[in-house]
Amino acid sequence: MATYAITGATGNTGRPITLGLLEKGHAVRIVSRSPGKAKELVGRGAVLFEGDSRDAGLLARAFQGADAAYLMVPIDAQAPDYTARQVAHATAMAEAIRKTGLPRAVSLSSVGAHLTAGAGVVQGLQRMEAMLNAIDGLTVLHLRPTYFLENTLAQAGAVVHMGAMVGPVRADLPIPMIATRDIAAYALRRLLALDFAGRSVQYLLGAAGYTYPQVAQVFGRAIGKPDLAYRQVPYDQAKQAMMGMGWGKSAADRMNEFVKALNDGRVLSAHVRDERSTTPTTLEDFAPVFSSVYVAQGGRIG
Repeated sequence: MATYAITGATGNTGRPITLGLLEKGHAVRIVSRSPGKAKELVGRGAVLFEGDSRDAGLLARAFQGADAAYLMVPIDAQAPDYTARQVAHATAMAEAIRKTGLPRAVSLSSVGAHLTAGAGVVQGLQRMEAMLNAIDGLTVLHLRPTYFLENTLAQAGAVVHMGAMVGPVRADLPIPMIATRDIAAYALRRLLALDFAGRSVQYLLGAAGYTYPQVAQVFGRAIGKPDLAYRQVPYDQAKQAMMGMGWGKSAADRMNEFVKALNDGRVLSAHVRDERSTTPTTLEDFAPVFSSVYVAQGGRIG
């Protein structure tokens, strides 16, 4: 049996990866700042390395002797400098890998990570890829998933309070959208197989592309509002909305920068959809998740 180290182990991708590895009988070390959230995983046999993944020493202890690791940079929407915080996590990972000689890793990157500038919230992931690629002896697979279907859940509050979906994304722009469970399933499969070599990239593009008006149409049917609309708003208005939800200025600015690159066609300029990059969960499959969040936030069906 192999030994794996998982960062972000209590998150949307890390948790199912950890559970899948444990179910196959592998030894799993998890890195988490939240022992409470990690309790179930520890109960199933995972070994907890408690602390922040900016701590290179902590990561080195988790990586020492491991056969492979799953690497992800956590979101910190209140970081004073969003990209600098991402780079701090990536730097600690690279330092720990060099110190321990970890042989293989799967990293969670993103579409847009091919952009060396102007990538917004993805810029730190682009730098993470570059750091990992520069490590002699490391075999690494960078996963570049597209826009998360889970990102659409932030629209539930807008529908409750404003009666419409709103955002700065172009209304006529089809965006490939993916469920995080599909990212986890793909990552788990590759970690179990350890069948990647060199430095490689795999795009993960969901089942299809959707415009935000199409999202509104599908979700509207799910909540009994077939006329639900999407309204594109200016970037400054979107920034104020994000900050109203608790985002810091830096994260809001970097998100707007990312959306501008998305609207301009630069984020989605490098991928190719094929059988390997297409994943199963459709927007229609995801609609019940949106419906449940909408109801939890005070919305009424119908």
